[in-house]
Amino acid sequence: MTKEEASMIGFEIVAYSGDARSKLLLAVEKAKSKKFGECERLIEEAQECLNDAHRAQTELLQLEARGENIEIGFITVHAQDHLMTTILLKDIVNNLLDIYK
Repeated sequence: MTKEEASMIGFEIVAYSGDARSKLLLAVEKAKSKKFGECERLIEEAQECLNDAHRAQTELLQLEARGENIEIGFITVHAQDHLMTTILLKDIVNNLLDIYK
């Protein structure tokens, strides 16, 4: 896999993670307004985005596990960071919901 191909997967991960992050932050705003139905819907949508990001990430992992050389650039590193912080945000948001409820 070329660096450019890995970067395209990185962009995909960033896009899905970014969508999830936006939905999670909006979910907190809905929880503050006691709109828990909307909040839960947004969290579910965020999880779907995270699942898509994980699928893209898994593609890279499988290629490397099969022994394919993958040139990793800054975009791919950024994508991994973005995904990890969004997963952490999801955990924090779920804990915040308990407080708001």
